[in-house]
Amino acid sequence: MSTPSPVPDGNRKRLPNLFEVLSKRTLAPVDLFSFYIYMRDTQRSVDYLDFWLDVSQHMALCRHYVRELRRSVLVGTPELEKSGSKRSSQVLETVPSDLHEPAGPSTYSAYPTEKPTQDQRLSAFLRTNSDGKKNSPSNSHDQGSQGATPESENPRPSFMTTNSNSPAADSNSPAHTVARADIRASAEKVLYTYLLPGSEREIILPQGILNDITRSIEEEGRDDPEVFDAAKDYVFQAMERDAFPGFLRAKALGNLVQPSMMVRLIVGMISMLGAFWTTFALIFLNYSRATRCWIILPFTVAIYLIASWQYMLDPILALAGGSEYTFMDFYRIKEPFIRQLLNKRAIMCLGWIVIIDVAICCLFIFVPGKRL
Repeated sequence: MSTPSPVPDGNRKRLPNLFEVLSKRTLAPVDLFSFYIYMRDTQRSVDYLDFWLDVSQHMALCRHYVRELRRSVLVGTPELEKSGSKRSSQVLETVPSDLHEPAGPSTYSAYPTEKPTQDQRLSAFLRTNSDGKKNSPSNSHDQGSQGATPESENPRPSFMTTNSNSPAADSNSPAHTVARADIRASAEKVLYTYLLPGSEREIILPQGILNDITRSIEEEGRDDPEVFDAAKDYVFQAMERDAFPGFLRAKALGNLVQPSMMVRLIVGMISMLGAFWTTFALIFLNYSRATRCWIILPFTVAIYLIASWQYMLDPILALAGGSEYTFMDFYRIKEPFIRQLLNKRAIMCLGWIVIIDVAICCLFIFVPGKRL
C-alpha cells in the first residue's frame, strides 16, 4: 500500500501554520516551494530547511523499508498467514502498519500523553530489527539480487530541481526496493552533511544535541528516525520563530519580492521629484490650469509605486490574482483565503492612492499661478 499524498486544504479560513506548509497542505503563494525560495533569497538560511527535508526523506525511507519488510513477510510466509498461527501473528505485530501520516516534529501530536505515535513505533521497530541483511526486503524477495544503491552516493536533489516523476523522488515505486544499508547511509548523510563541525552545509545546533546524535549514529549504530528528533524539533521551532512570521507577511499580506520593491521605491521617488519640478515650473511660468492637469500623470505613477513599496503589494496585480515568486516571475494565487486577504488590502491600498493623488493634484492645479 502506498502512502497517500497530502491534500491541500482549500477550505481553510485562516493563515496556515508552518507544519501545514512543510506537509504540503497549502497552495501558492504560501506553499513549500515559496517558503523554500523565501528561506534561500531572504533569510539566507535554506540549509535549515534542507536539513528538515532530508530528515523527512529519511523518515519516508524508513517507512518504505518497513512496508516492504511487512510485504515480504506476508509473501514469504503465506501458509502461516492463512493458518492464523501464533508465530505469524507475532511476526506481523512487530512490523508497524499505520505509516500514512506525513512526517512532522516529534512534539506535534494531538494526544501526547496517550499511546506512542507511529513515528515512535517505527523507530522502536528499527532499533530492534538492526540485522539489515537478514531482514532486508531485497533479500526476502531475491536472495541473489543486490540491494539498492545507498542513497549517500546520490545526494538528494535540490528541492528547486527535483523531478517528481523520477524513481528516486517516488519512494513508493515497486522498483525502488530499500535495503537496511540504505537507511544507514541516509542517516550518515544527514550527519556528515549538516551536523558535524566543518561539514559542507553545517547548521548551528546546541552542542548537547550534536553530541547525542553523533554518539547514537557512530557509537551505538542507530539509524532510526528518532535519532534526529531533538534536532528536528529545534530547527522547526527556529524556523517557526525566526522565519515563518516574515514569510507570512511577505506572501500572505503582500505579493512583491524585495528587489521589485526596491525598484518601485527608486522609480517612485524619481517620478515624485519630476512631478514636483514640473508642477512648480508650470505654476511659476503662469501656465493655465488645463495645462497643469498633466501633472496628474507623474504624481499618480509616483504615489502608486511608493504605496506599493510601503504595503509590499501591487494592488492591480493582486486584484488580477497574481504574485511574485522571484523578481519579475509571476504566478497565480491559489490559496482562497490568501486571495481574499490580498484583495481587501489591494482595495484599501488603491483607496489611499486615489485620496492622496486627488489631494495633491487639486492643490497644485487650482493654486493661482504667478510668473516670476
